[in-house]
Amino acid sequence: QVRFVESGGGLVQSGESLRLSCTGSGTGFTFRQFGMAWYRQALEGAREFVASIKTDGVSATYADSVNGRFTISRDNDKNIMFLQMNDLKPEDTAVYYCNAPYYSSDPNSWGQGTRVTVSS
Repeated sequence: QVRFVESGGGLVQSGESLRLSCTGSGTGFTFRQFGMAWYRQALEGAREFVASIKTDGVSATYADSVNGRFTISRDNDKNIMFLQMNDLKPEDTAVYYCNAPYYSSDPNSWGQGTRVTVSS
């Protein structure tokens, strides 16, 4: 079973920055072989896509709402993925999750997430 763990969330003011981290482990999971993504879920909303990155660590895609403010990256040698979040806004407040899209349909693959709260 594959499982992902997020960290780095916190309480910040509007305009500040945070960096989230994500690691994954489990039988049959080799980090460098899978595309990875960040998602978020606000208190009263559905989980939504934030950003994704391919195995090469170069090709990335962003939701329109975060494009230009957030940067996704990964270190395949250290089996870790990051989400650098700059110029945070109150509407970025949510629990942030990471997953590999390949495994995302498995409910057991989702971690607890890391909470980001942005005050105005």
